[in-house]
Amino acid sequence: MSARLPKAAVLLRCRALVLRARCRHRPASKHTGNGVALSGTLPESHRRGASMNTQWRDFLLLVTLGAVAAAPVFAQIVAPAVGPPAIREQSATALPDFSGIWGHPYLTGGFEQPLSGPGPVRNRARRRDGVSSEYQLIGDYTNPILKPQAAEEVKKHGEISLTGVAYPTPNNQCWPEPVPYIFRDFGIQLLQQAHQITILYSQDHEVRRVRMNQPHPAQVTPSWYGDSVGHYEGDTLVVDTVGIKTGRPFAMVDMYGTPYTKALHVVERYRLLDYEAAKEAVERAGKENVRIPGYGPEPNYRGKGLQLQFTVEDEGVFTTRWSATVTYLRAAIEWPEIVCAENPHEYYAGKDASVPKSDKPDF
Repeated sequence: MSARLPKAAVLLRCRALVLRARCRHRPASKHTGNGVALSGTLPESHRRGASMNTQWRDFLLLVTLGAVAAAPVFAQIVAPAVGPPAIREQSATALPDFSGIWGHPYLTGGFEQPLSGPGPVRNRARRRDGVSSEYQLIGDYTNPILKPQAAEEVKKHGEISLTGVAYPTPNNQCWPEPVPYIFRDFGIQLLQQAHQITILYSQDHEVRRVRMNQPHPAQVTPSWYGDSVGHYEGDTLVVDTVGIKTGRPFAMVDMYGTPYTKALHVVERYRLLDYEAAKEAVERAGKENVRIPGYGPEPNYRGKGLQLQFTVEDEGVFTTRWSATVTYLRAAIEWPEIVCAENPHEYYAGKDASVPKSDKPDF
């Protein structure tokens, strides 16, 4: 903080500026080409008026310069702090930079099981190498996190998949993907601003907006992606989401048809990882999830990775809180434009997807 200058010092500085300005602008006595002097030839009354005008201009200049010279000094002293304490503390520390395009190459979302504690529903259909099948999605309805009604729903979806038919999901029917289902997308970008984090996903131009350092409203209006608020905890971005719309088709939290209720609550934690730790996490995810060619990381990339750890709770569906992880590296391909509704025909089923339609605007 700058020290406050004494008032006398400020005025002396200003007076010196005034005198300097008068010296620069006082016309010197000289003669015109016809021998008539410019100074000393005006009538006495004119000279008195000019002298008074000069003194008045000097006074105005003194006041103006005094205000200008003093204002920055005083402003640094008395300007009040703006915003809540949490925001001021965050602005004083370097925040993590999550910019750029991040990607993972796994079909079923790349969900990594937690090292300990309850984890997400897994695929019972496996390839010979033990990795999740890319042709059948048969959720493990025996997972103890599921309440009986939810387990039955997962089982029904698996039975459809066993017949060789793909059951409808938000992504194959061109509907918005709720949280945490949307974490299955291959690509993600985070645009960081002081008041908001904007999260972009690679499919269907899906966008989430996270209000920073704000509470949830007392009455949350349900929406496609819910009400998301965030804050930083050191080098970690924490996002809290509630109010995800339930009265909609294909309401599920994963690709196995696991349902959710209005009690769904998701907490996301984003942080950067050193390359070796990120690489190890991606390889661990590859033991569970099938890899899609072309969606891997840049081959020569050795920078940091982005890791998302999320926790899910819903007393209407789950017996306990569970968690999972998704780890991203720099995407090796350009972000393609994927617009589901432009190609809605399901060639595997011989029909068109149930693209969202409305008879009247919802705004």
